[in-house]
Amino acid sequence: MVLQSVAAAWEESDHMHVWALVLIVTLLLLCIVLGHLLEESRFFNEATIAILLGLVSGALFIASGGSQTTSLLHFDTEIFFIYLLPPIIFNAGFSVKKKQFFRNFFPIILYGVVGVFVSTAVITAAAKITFPRFGIRKLTIADYLALGTIFSATDSVCVLQILNQDETPLLYSLVFGEGVVNDATTVVLFRAFQTFNVAEFSAGVYLNILLNFVYLLLASTALGVGVGLLSAYTIKRLYLGKHSTDREIAVMILMAYLSYIMAEMAQLSSILTVFFCGIVMSHYTWHNVTESSRITTRHAFATMSFIAETFIFLYVGLDGVEMTKWKQTHSTEALGMFSVLLIATLVGRAAFVFPISAIANRTRGSNNRITIRHQIIIWWSGLMRGAVSIALAYSQFSQSGDTQNPEHATVIATTMAVVLFSTLAFGSVSKPIIEENGLAAPLLSGGSYSGGSMDFDLALPISSLTSGPSVTALLAAPSGTAHRLWRAFDNKFMRPSFGGFGFSPIEREEGTETSHRVRRSDSTRLVPYQAPDPPTPSKAADPPILE
Repeated sequence: MVLQSVAAAWEESDHMHVWALVLIVTLLLLCIVLGHLLEESRFFNEATIAILLGLVSGALFIASGGSQTTSLLHFDTEIFFIYLLPPIIFNAGFSVKKKQFFRNFFPIILYGVVGVFVSTAVITAAAKITFPRFGIRKLTIADYLALGTIFSATDSVCVLQILNQDETPLLYSLVFGEGVVNDATTVVLFRAFQTFNVAEFSAGVYLNILLNFVYLLLASTALGVGVGLLSAYTIKRLYLGKHSTDREIAVMILMAYLSYIMAEMAQLSSILTVFFCGIVMSHYTWHNVTESSRITTRHAFATMSFIAETFIFLYVGLDGVEMTKWKQTHSTEALGMFSVLLIATLVGRAAFVFPISAIANRTRGSNNRITIRHQIIIWWSGLMRGAVSIALAYSQFSQSGDTQNPEHATVIATTMAVVLFSTLAFGSVSKPIIEENGLAAPLLSGGSYSGGSMDFDLALPISSLTSGPSVTALLAAPSGTAHRLWRAFDNKFMRPSFGGFGFSPIEREEGTETSHRVRRSDSTRLVPYQAPDPPTPSKAADPPILE
């Protein structure tokens, strides 16, 4: 009888999991279809559609008595960090326009690193001063510091979906780059606060936190670069595409994920590791595979990132109606905390965006300055909070998803409320605000926005990759002293070992070399076509892929 009961319970549990998967896949399909139908809407985007669909479907399940099934959809931080986040961050690094990213690296680091410290300080101070007045008296200094980092994690997806990186390359690069560095910095700082006993308030503790932070950033970057170079060397030497392109694609995917898992095992910043792994793999590994594999990998990585990103917003919406945390929450306390945290995020954001922009402009030419309109959009893009904030809140204030402590449950519920409000309210009006500043992406003939993080149009046929007016741009001399030095170092020391632009894998007879370096004049066929930027007397147009 006991075995029969266990078997029945196991079968029922499996049945619930199957229904949960059916629900998720169906909702994902609805998100994609609705996102396509509402693409030209001024007030809806894919993020808001996914969250709204998650909220509505979750509420319907609870109303229909499906609370047991809904509990399976509770936000799981392990699922988020281990399975959903890696493809998004990797594709961000793999498809980033590297020349623009590194050209604006100084302001990106200022926004993404210094900005997180400033924002954390502002939010922590605001919470520490005001929360006791709402009856929240059991939070420790570590909890307040964690709150500061939780609400410093931005989510700029809504703005990036509107901007066009070809029309506004500077603004797109700053918003995109800050978003990635912000996520990495926030998680590293959050874990640093958890590692050390910050309650002592000694200078030594905070110095250790700072040193540990710098170590994590450098070690994580080095690990990502190392794994990326290893993948390039492996594929270049073995030429896996000689007999099967599936093998070289599989190696690229698995090596990318390996970098993330290795960083997690070493307690480094897995976000930073997989991001730089993506950059290195796009610079070297991608050029070492066959032409068909290049097209396939671009599509595959972009598709995996898109599905994971859509699922995360859907996941947030579903968890928003999960009742456990709301039942434990005191409405008066939650409303006060919500107001304080929302205002603190606005003030904390402004406290570093405008001063840092002024500092960055002192080192930039008159034609490359961060204008006040750019600064407003950069400030606005960081007002929305996303799944990273929710995941960190659960990590700090719950035990295995259980929120028995009323104050901790109130913090989690308030975090959820801020995320939902900022994404739905701020995200819905982002397009009109950006259009008012004249920075929105123009519609293409197909009705979709030309913005995005890809370096070229994946819809172009392979035949179009062989020629085009971008040849002049591709052969243009590198701009800037740092770029010239890097180009010389790359050509002399890196590419002979790791391949890269100009390396062409060619099938040969058995026993002969399987690859060779092509002439510079022939290498343009390896680079996808991209319409050139209008020529200016001061600089050459950017190539689609940085050499």
